[in-house]
Amino acid sequence: MEATAFAVVAAVVFLWGAVSARMERADLTAPIVFTAVGVVVAGVGLMPGTVAPETLKPLLDVTLVWVLFADAARVRVHDLRGDLGMVVRLLAVGLPLTLLAGWGLAAWLLPGLGVWLALLVGAALAPTDAALGVPVVTNPVVPSRVRRLITVESGLNDGIATPVVLVAVAGAASMAEVDEWGAGSALVELAIGAAIGGAVGYAGGWLLRWARERGWAAEDFVGVAVLALALLSYLVALSVHGNGFVAAFCGGIAFGAAAGRRGPAELVFLEQTSGAVSLLVWLAFGAIAVPIMLDRLDWARLLYAVLSLTVIRMVPVALALIGAGLDRKTVLFVGWFGPRGLASLVFALLALEQLGADADGAVAVIAATVLLSVVAHGISASPLAARYGRSVAAGAGEEEPGDPIPDVPVRGLPRPRAR
Repeated sequence: MEATAFAVVAAVVFLWGAVSARMERADLTAPIVFTAVGVVVAGVGLMPGTVAPETLKPLLDVTLVWVLFADAARVRVHDLRGDLGMVVRLLAVGLPLTLLAGWGLAAWLLPGLGVWLALLVGAALAPTDAALGVPVVTNPVVPSRVRRLITVESGLNDGIATPVVLVAVAGAASMAEVDEWGAGSALVELAIGAAIGGAVGYAGGWLLRWARERGWAAEDFVGVAVLALALLSYLVALSVHGNGFVAAFCGGIAFGAAAGRRGPAELVFLEQTSGAVSLLVWLAFGAIAVPIMLDRLDWARLLYAVLSLTVIRMVPVALALIGAGLDRKTVLFVGWFGPRGLASLVFALLALEQLGADADGAVAVIAATVLLSVVAHGISASPLAARYGRSVAAGAGEEEPGDPIPDVPVRGLPRPRAR
């Protein structure tokens, strides 16, 4: 049975590579396709859909480590120039407001979850994933500052939300008497992980730059070294009882600061690898989380999913950007394009692996929101980006500060071709 399932997965990955550009023209993105494949795999009995198998945890851990490290390393503060203020507004004001609003709504609308699982839902659905709206952040008709704002926010908010998610899981485990230490111990682990990750990432970035300057580093192997460095920050933190995910995120930030101009090029292999494994995570989402969602879906969870993608996201963004000098249509555009994607579903699957059936209620809410986002943002990205770009061009003519943003790590999604 397992061999058959793996054969099906391998065949689908290969076929996706062969026809991905064609699928893009039909607005069928990788998350849509692989989620559907996961549902089919579970439906025909090739994979159990009731619980997360133990073999899934290494995949989830590695995927989240590589995504956190790559996203954080891509964003360098000195590259943001005049946009730093708006980024800080979204991360320091918009993200906490989104998290708190999501937590409060979950506690009120779904009282059966309890305090900790409601916090898990709010925190897991606070991060955004620009990869699900890739036509928005790669379409040149959208002003570069808007594309940069959406991309940078997406690159950093998953790492900022990760500690809250982990504290929520630890708190829920403590309530269920799974973990005798609970949330208090998790806070200590977060601090250790941040310190270890920062040290490992900075040392690795500095060492690679030093080796390149002396011609010691072979270009063909530098990407593999960065891949290993991300895992190293995670594993060293675990070995001293720190939090490995926070270590990976802080390690990415430190690497980006120390690696120099060649740093972004050295991340390409890491991003391609994380894109490949993310396809398997989307498939696992369809096979494991979607059946749980369908079993528990009701009007309250569906309403939460709709509100999470609209009011819970857009109102905090609007509040955070008051006085930022952006017009109403730009604020609405940035607010809408906050897709929930890879980070949210990894958080859900990790909670399921840690808490078992106790997490089913929260996983159902997260799954419903991510699935709705995959469809809604995937379908609306191209037409709304084109419409917004035309409205900007027809207006007074907005100047675009700074250079165009670099390629965005799309984690398995096809890049739109130049039009």
